Amino acid sequence: MTHDHTASATLPHRTLGQGLSVSALGYGAMGISEFYGPSNDQASRVLLAEVANAGIDLIDTADMYGRGHNETLIGECLAERRRSLGASDIRIATKCGIDRGDADYARRVDNRPEYIRACCEASLQRLGVERIDLYYLHRVDPQGDITAAMECLGELVKEGKIAHVGLCEVSASTLARAHAVHPVTALQTEYSLWTRDVETEILPMARRLGVGLVPYSPLGRGFLTGRITGQDDLAEDDFRRHNPRFQADNLAHNLTLLETVHRVAERHEASSGQVALAWLLAQDEHIVPIPGTRRSTYLHENLGALALRLDERDLNDLDSALPPDAAHGERYTAEGMKGVNA
Repeated sequence: MTHDHTASATLPHRTLGQGLSVSALGYGAMGISEFYGPSNDQASRVLLAEVANAGIDLIDTADMYGRGHNETLIGECLAERRRSLGASDIRIATKCGIDRGDADYARRVDNRPEYIRACCEASLQRLGVERIDLYYLHRVDPQGDITAAMECLGELVKEGKIAHVGLCEVSASTLARAHAVHPVTALQTEYSLWTRDVETEILPMARRLGVGLVPYSPLGRGFLTGRITGQDDLAEDDFRRHNPRFQADNLAHNLTLLETVHRVAERHEASSGQVALAWLLAQDEHIVPIPGTRRSTYLHENLGALALRLDERDLNDLDSALPPDAAHGERYTAEGMKGVNA
């Protein structure tokens, strides 16, 4: 059983920092370009239209997803909505700061102002917009100058090229230093029932500064749905095959963590994924998760979480069964962990 979502033009809204109001669930578009197995552009266009028609008005992308392919697809979706509606009702969040070069997974963090500017111009072109609603620094260079990067982003706001500034995967101290240079609207970081690192310092700092939190991978890269029981459930080119948490011994342990999630789901006649999203939404009113999916069924299942209210017993059970550090394995490979919480 799941809580049903019927497509509608309005969803409950939440406010991130600086008064930015968005639908209480956004959509993470990364997977329609790469990383999670084969993708199909035409199917992706259909899904993006369905995302918008369902009332989701925050779509999250990045210049590195498909090396621009993701932004181009979304730009086509925006253009179609402008043609049909006469205006765009979607807020786009995109990111810069990771240079993937030509290698498959290697990446280089680049926060130089000239690189940020060049990336912003390229993203504006691919998206077909005059202004990006929320522009994130995708990773922070620990040896770089966050002040210079934030000053550059502030200039882009003044020039009308971006409306709001965001940061991804930064420490509490970096967030505070950056926010002192230019107000940060949102912090995007991994946060879910099996990744709770942010609760110690980062979430309290975001609350103190009035910065909204946008959790990516709120379903634990699909793990918290209960649909992944072994590597055979993953496509050959799915990056999760190399993710430490999905390796045999770690996965066997991590699957035991789901028993309580399933039990809470049964109480509410909901899905495990809906419980995971409802738990996250209950942590703070300024949290806007951005689950991604390539299937219409899962899109509407995710939206059904907005109607699920977990009580104190549910929340206590989940907190006890999945405390911080309960999951075995790092959340990325060594290469992927570079620049995290810098």
